[in-house]
Amino acid sequence: MGSIVFICMIFVVSSCCTLPSARRIDIGTKGANQDSVLQGHLLESRKVDHSQVFQLSWHPRAILYKDFLSNEECDHLILLARSRLKRSTETAHELRNITISPGRTISGVFLDKGQDELVRRIEDRISSWTLLPKENGGPLHIMLYEAEEKNEPHYKDFQDKTINPGAGQRLATVLIYLSNVSKGGETIIPKSIQLIDAELKDETWSPCAKASYAVKPMKGNALLFFNLHLNLTEDDSSLHGSCPVSEGENWVATKWIHTRKYYTKADLWPLRSECTDEDDNCPRWAATGECQKNPVYMLGTPDYYGSCRKSCNAC
Repeated sequence: MGSIVFICMIFVVSSCCTLPSARRIDIGTKGANQDSVLQGHLLESRKVDHSQVFQLSWHPRAILYKDFLSNEECDHLILLARSRLKRSTETAHELRNITISPGRTISGVFLDKGQDELVRRIEDRISSWTLLPKENGGPLHIMLYEAEEKNEPHYKDFQDKTINPGAGQRLATVLIYLSNVSKGGETIIPKSIQLIDAELKDETWSPCAKASYAVKPMKGNALLFFNLHLNLTEDDSSLHGSCPVSEGENWVATKWIHTRKYYTKADLWPLRSECTDEDDNCPRWAATGECQKNPVYMLGTPDYYGSCRKSCNAC
């Protein structure tokens, strides 16, 4: 645990050399021709361009990385996710998560860790940038916000203990914007104490964003913020959410990084030689058809062992 704190301190020092020029961050339009960028990203997946890294806030510790992914990489992640998207309420039900805000109205899907070569390289790049162990990161979660969809301010999207017992608390969150949004969809951090207190209010910002510290979703950019203080207590200023999408679509990839290793199903399988249930309610849930209705929670996925395998006759 001490090593995580040490790594966080190193990251804070290394990331504070560049400051933003405005209270709200609005990065200009990317170049149209990036045909050769993907190859460069693949060959140098771990390289961090510190000239593109901007410290936005100390409370919470929030950092912006411009052009973290190429257009092609963003499009590839969207392609992997599009046909598998599920409404957030369904995902919450499957994970038995009762803490998700009623205001959360998006679609999403978890990719497998290291699902393909490009996903593996993106995960390597995230680890290199954050200076946090790759194995502590969960699978990428791809989310789609459509017209008027939003994510109300919250601290955590899912109960970590439910998704991956033993991974510990969520230390940091990485948001990667996979699309440009015509209007709306800004990430808001209402309790942030930003480094620069310059107002920047014009018609391109949604009313929601004007009322809070906000970052515009720009394709390829990544936002990192820490959910915990250096002493691993929860940072109250890490409250975050997203404004409603007024025009267009907002695709976002999220990587949650924990204080301990995030075990995949392959890691856990040798440790689960006995056929057991993880919850006393499993027999009742199985009897009411939950094995078929909620296979992610009941049976598991490549990154989650499953809480009711015995009652579902899966072992």
